Amino acid sequence: MDFALLSAAAGELAVNPWVALAYLASGVLFILALRGLSSPSTSRAGNRYGMIGMLIAVVTTLVTHDIASLPEIVAALAIGGGIGWVIARRIAMTDMPQLVAAFHSLVGLAAVLVGWAAYLNPEAFGIVGPDGAIDPVSRLEMGLGIAIGAITFSGSIIAFLKLAGKMSGAPILLPARHVINLATLAAILGLTGYFMTDQSLWVIATVTALAFLIGFLLIIPIGGADMPVVVSMLNSYSGWAAAAMGFTLHNTAMIITGALVGSSGAILSYIMCKAMNRSFISVIAGGFGADASAAGGEAKEQRPWKRGSAEDAAYMLGEAEKVIIIPGYGMAVSQAQHALREMADLLKAKGVEVKYAIHPVAGRMPGHMNVLLAEANVPYDEVFELEDINSEFATADVAFIIGANDVVNPAAKTDKSSPIYGMPVFDVDKAKQVFFIKRSMGGVGYAGVDNDVFYMDQTLMLLADAKKMVEDINKGLAH
Repeated sequence: MDFALLSAAAGELAVNPWVALAYLASGVLFILALRGLSSPSTSRAGNRYGMIGMLIAVVTTLVTHDIASLPEIVAALAIGGGIGWVIARRIAMTDMPQLVAAFHSLVGLAAVLVGWAAYLNPEAFGIVGPDGAIDPVSRLEMGLGIAIGAITFSGSIIAFLKLAGKMSGAPILLPARHVINLATLAAILGLTGYFMTDQSLWVIATVTALAFLIGFLLIIPIGGADMPVVVSMLNSYSGWAAAAMGFTLHNTAMIITGALVGSSGAILSYIMCKAMNRSFISVIAGGFGADASAAGGEAKEQRPWKRGSAEDAAYMLGEAEKVIIIPGYGMAVSQAQHALREMADLLKAKGVEVKYAIHPVAGRMPGHMNVLLAEANVPYDEVFELEDINSEFATADVAFIIGANDVVNPAAKTDKSSPIYGMPVFDVDKAKQVFFIKRSMGGVGYAGVDNDVFYMDQTLMLLADAKKMVEDINKGLAH
C-alpha cells in the first residue's frame, strides 16, 4: 500500500471531527451493549447496540483508510461472515462454551498476525521513526499485542479441547509448574522490553514462541470446576490483545473496543472467582492450589441410594407448596429447558410456587443457564442467583436438581481435599425432598468428585435422560 495514502488517511482521521464523532458513537454503543448484556431482559437490546456500534466502526475505518480494494474487502467480509453464519445456524447451545473459546483463539491469532504484519512491513503502518527503524513505543505495543494474542490463542485452544471433551477436564499438573510459568512470563516481559532497543527478528520470534507456550502451560493445570472463569479470563485477554493492536494501527475504535472487552472480562472473572471463593491471582497464574487428586470421573463410593420414578416425582411435586429448580449442564446437553418450563407451568397451575436457582458457574460458561432459560421463555422474575435464594431451601418442599452436580455438592463446604472446596454451593440438603436427575450413578460432575447428596435420606435419584424424565413427569402432572 502507498505510504503517502496511509499518511493522508491518518491526517484525515486527525483533522476530520466526523471521524472522531463516529468512533465516539461506536464507543458509547459498545458501553450500552455491555450494560444490556448484564441482564437477560435487556440482552437482546445489548446485542443490537453492539452490532450497530461495530458497523459504524467498520464503515468509518474503511472510509478513512485506503487499506485494500473494495472487492478484496467485500470478499473477506463474505468469507468470514459466511463461515460465522453457518456456524451460528448449526451450533447447539450445549456447544456454545467451546465455540466461545474457539472464537477467542481466533481473536488472539488475529492479534499475532497483525503484529507480525506490522513488524515485517512497518512503513505500511506508519510506525517508522526518523532513523528508519520501528518507533520504540510501537515496538512495545507490538510486542505486548503479539504476546497477549499468542497467550489467548494457545490458552483458548486448550480450553476448547477441555470443554469439548477432547481432553481431560481434570487438572494436568507438571512438576515445578509455578517456577516454569513465572520464569517464562519473566522472559516474555524482559524480551519485550529489550525489543524496544533491538528489533532483531530473533527477539520478536522468541517472544511469540514463549507466549504460545505459556498460554498452554497456564490453562492445562486448571480443572473443570474453574473452566467458566477461564472462558471469561480468555475473553479479557482477547480484548487487551485487540487494544494493543489498536495502538499499532492507530485506530481509536479498536483501542476503545479492546479496552472495554478486556476490562469487562477481567471484572467478570474477578466476580466469578469471588463467587467461587477462588483467588483471582491463583486462577490466572495457572491453577495454584490445584490438586492431582481432582482427576478422575467415577464415583468412588458404593453406598445405598434410593431410585425414584417419574410417577413418584409427579405426585410429590403436585403436592408441594414450594419447588426450587436447580439447572445444570445436563439440562443443556439434553435440551430439557422447554420441557422444564412446561413442568413449571403445570405446577403453577396447581398453585405451587416455583423458582429457579442459578449458580454463577452453572454450565460451562458465564450465564449459560440464564441463556437457556430465556430461550424457553422462563419469566425473569422467577430466576434467582445463589446469594438471593440459598436461604429459601430450608422452606422448600422440593429441590429439583436437573443435570447439576458440583454446584450442589456439600464437599465444597466440608472436604478440604476436594477441588471444589470453598466454592459456595446450594444448600439443597435443607429441603424436605430432593429429586436429582442424572443419566446414571456411574458418572460424577465436571470437577470429578462424588456427591453426598446422592445418598441422603430425602433424595430420590431419577436416572434417565433429563428431557425424557421431565416429559414423563409432565404427563403425570397433566392427569
